Amino acid sequence: MNELSEPVLVMSDDECWGRLATQEVGRIVTRIADRIDIFPVNYVVDDGSLLMRTAQGSKLFELTVNDEVLFEVDGHDDAHAWSVVVRGRAHALDTSAEVEHADSLGLRPWIPTLKRVYVRIVPESMSGRSFERGPEPDRYGVQPY
Repeated sequence: MNELSEPVLVMSDDECWGRLATQEVGRIVTRIADRIDIFPVNYVVDDGSLLMRTAQGSKLFELTVNDEVLFEVDGHDDAHAWSVVVRGRAHALDTSAEVEHADSLGLRPWIPTLKRVYVRIVPESMSGRSFERGPEPDRYGVQPY
């Protein structure tokens, strides 16, 4: 990074989708009243939405009580880092055609448990930031304007 480059860049929606497609683990945030939970999940991008699998339990219960979710994914290497946050609604797939299509995407649980329910997150908005990594500027020296 040189003195004139911007260390934080806003990504377009297309760039966000491109980054989401490169990863397979993210975090879903759910909320019921004053309780907020965050769960790591593996996922796949599918035609403008995100698909994950889950089993009966707190995550699925919370999604049925309040379908508003946040979903966050990030990545990094030695030179760059990025983060994408999706705000949307989540719902379990309920038709056999939806489930058959989801089965064709190859999304498998990471741990040997049965996760029979597919959940689709339909974005209402998304934001992404990319960062150029580098040394911290001198905190006490003269700063360029």
